[in-house]
Amino acid sequence: MAQRLVLRRLLSLTPRTLSPQGPPAPCAPLAPHGRAFGTSAGCRNTFNVQDGSDFQDRVVNNPKPVVVDFHAQWCGPCKILGPRLEKMVAKQEGKVLMAKVDIDDHTDLAIEYEVSAVPTVLAMKNGDVVDKFVGIKDEDQLEAFLKKLIGA
Repeated sequence: MAQRLVLRRLLSLTPRTLSPQGPPAPCAPLAPHGRAFGTSAGCRNTFNVQDGSDFQDRVVNNPKPVVVDFHAQWCGPCKILGPRLEKMVAKQEGKVLMAKVDIDDHTDLAIEYEVSAVPTVLAMKNGDVVDKFVGIKDEDQLEAFLKKLIGA
C-alpha cells in the first residue's frame, strides 16, 4: 500500500525542465522531516562535466564564478571534500556554481589545469583561474574561499 502511494505521488509530479539559457527551475520546498524529495538537476548549482566542450561551455564561458572540483572515485579525501564543498556552494544561493571533473574520465582537463594531486579545487572567474587549493578544507576555510571568489 505504501509503495502504491509513493508511486502515485511520483507519477503526479510534473517534470521540471532546465532551459539552456535561463535560470534553474526553483527547488521543491523541504518536506517536514527536512529533506527535499526529488532528483531535479534544477535544484543544484553543481554539475558533472561531460567532456572538454562541456567544460568550455559551462565553466570557461560562464558569466558566474565556478568552483571546479577535480576528483577521483578511488580518492578517500575527495569523498569527504566533495559533499562538504557542494553544501557550501549551495549556501551561496546561486552566486557560484560547482563543476565536478573526474580525473580518470577527463585526464586531458586534469593535465591542462596542472592537476597533480586530488582533490584539487580551482576557482574560476571569466574563464581564468583566480584561486586554487589541494587537499581537504574545513567548512570555515571553504566559506572563506567561496566568499573571496564571489567578492562578498
